[in-house]
Amino acid sequence: MEMSLFEPRTAVSYPFSSFKHQVERFSRCSSCKGRFFRASYSRLPNKASCSGGVSSISQEKLAAEAFTHKINGTNGLNSKLFSRDSRLLDAADDQYDGIVIDPNGLPSNPIVFSSNLRFSLSHWKKKGKKGVWLKLLVEQSELVPIAIKAGFQYHHAEPGYLMLTYWIPDGPCMLPANASHHVGVGGFVINDKNEVLVVQEKYCSPQFANFWKIPTGFIVEKEEIYTGVAREVKEETGIDTEFVEVIAFRHAHNIAFEKSDLFFVCMLRPLSTQIIVDDFEIQAAKWMPLAEFVEQSHVKEDVMFKKIIDICIARLDKYYCGLNVHQLVSKFDGKLSSLYYNIVDGEDLNCAGN
Repeated sequence: MEMSLFEPRTAVSYPFSSFKHQVERFSRCSSCKGRFFRASYSRLPNKASCSGGVSSISQEKLAAEAFTHKINGTNGLNSKLFSRDSRLLDAADDQYDGIVIDPNGLPSNPIVFSSNLRFSLSHWKKKGKKGVWLKLLVEQSELVPIAIKAGFQYHHAEPGYLMLTYWIPDGPCMLPANASHHVGVGGFVINDKNEVLVVQEKYCSPQFANFWKIPTGFIVEKEEIYTGVAREVKEETGIDTEFVEVIAFRHAHNIAFEKSDLFFVCMLRPLSTQIIVDDFEIQAAKWMPLAEFVEQSHVKEDVMFKKIIDICIARLDKYYCGLNVHQLVSKFDGKLSSLYYNIVDGEDLNCAGN
């Protein structure tokens, strides 16, 4: 459902790999001067015990001071010990010479986190790194003020986490901004009786209380336009539909939370007739004769909405062709994508057969 005539009623994410560290402990020690086994992301005690292995260390201190040990030598002789600084936060390089910090490896102690964060930033600066991504989970919220004090900035938030960023080099930050647009859809559904599927919203401004409009809503994450509009129509009215094409789309700015808005008007073919109203957000729904629908004052007096309806009618009369969806794979990313266009050569003209 939309906030006004055809605006979506309510309002992205970067992929982050999970980090898993395998810890190998010393299985036994027959002599304090004997051969060490290789350990990863574990910490040796100051004095190894021949009978007990690793001495008792608190779990918090172990997480904060963990480092890697590697043993190089011949037949266990002349071994050399290399270590990873315990103050360096667990992180991975991204493809843009940046850093993605592992949220699961962060110290829970705020003092340790603050110290390790400052050390890590200094280390990454010396290494010539650029952008730093810090994902803090809900249960790590007490670390947010520390990161902000260290120079991190808010990037975006989701129900389970807050994302912050830090730009290391001098000069303007080149990290991509948070998502700038909402994507809304409206379903123009018309049956073989020349009736349009329309709804009245339960929650709207008084001036639109009696206005009959097309079903509208927002595309959710990882959802296609053509599947999202069919879902919205189904949720609001109970009508099953088949996507035909995108008729037109509108681009507006400073809509919700100062974001821009893309709104796609789609034509759909009804596959069922019985209306089941969503009582939570819809006041009423019905099939309305097209002639009656276009005579509503809100349609006739609003330039934008009237133009959209005129385009839809032109499409019905086959004077206009919209954009159909085509599934294609791009060589650049190897992913399946939806490309919206119409074919205008010969018998394949989209609007000719629909």
